[in-house]
Amino acid sequence: MKKQEIYTIGVDVGSSNIKAVLMEYSDQPVIIDQLSERIRKRNPEMVADQLIDLILERNSLNYKDIAYLASTGEGEMLMRKRGHFYSMTTHAKGGVFLCPGSMTVVDMGALYVRAIKINELGRVLDYKMTGQCASGSGQFIENISRYLGLAIDDVGPTSLKSVTPETPSGICSVLAETDVINMVSRGISTPDIIKGIHLSIANKIVKLLSSLKATSPVVLTGGMAMNTGMIQAVQELIEESKMNLEIKAHPDSIYSGAIGAAIWGGFRYYKLNLTRN
Repeated sequence: MKKQEIYTIGVDVGSSNIKAVLMEYSDQPVIIDQLSERIRKRNPEMVADQLIDLILERNSLNYKDIAYLASTGEGEMLMRKRGHFYSMTTHAKGGVFLCPGSMTVVDMGALYVRAIKINELGRVLDYKMTGQCASGSGQFIENISRYLGLAIDDVGPTSLKSVTPETPSGICSVLAETDVINMVSRGISTPDIIKGIHLSIANKIVKLLSSLKATSPVVLTGGMAMNTGMIQAVQELIEESKMNLEIKAHPDSIYSGAIGAAIWGGFRYYKLNLTRN
């Protein structure tokens, strides 16, 4: 007799993007499909609902076929969710799913960066994070790239072309943005400005890892983990610090929160059913 397939959906509502992941949940969960959509000043709840409908349609499923739909990030407003999970726990679980054996997760989001120490099961043991007003965030990179007339997808490759990077002030985003304006007026090249910003953010990440007493391997998650320039900057400063940490990034790192939500949703589904039975 064929075992019944259990499907779960995880939806990660961020400040810039919404990510949705469909999984077949079991002892070894499998990703069936995944989608990401920029919010672009639209209603996040509406965008999330459209993503849910689209991922169901693409896989010939109905909402009633989903055992558990879990949200994370800013997803408390989703009407069709069964439950909500804190983003730290979902990024931890998603990070270890993407890169098995990882002992530290660095969630590099639009508003802050968070370093999370985990066990082999992806459970949170400790964490350190930057403040939301800091210039060490994905939103800061988006703001500067827009000012420089650079598409967000070109930021990483542009950074890799840098020869003599110039680092802006790390005190706050306002002063850092002023520094960038001054760099442009002085004729500093776009690659050197972008690489300098990456190094500034990477420096904050390295300090978080040091404060956390992070253990290796370290997996980078969130939107900035797809930025090749950001990954290179982190690796360079890790090597300079002689912290002896292996840095990993996965092509699907932007989906780590949604993946973790889908996995935790499946776990809760089984736990609730066992309790009822």
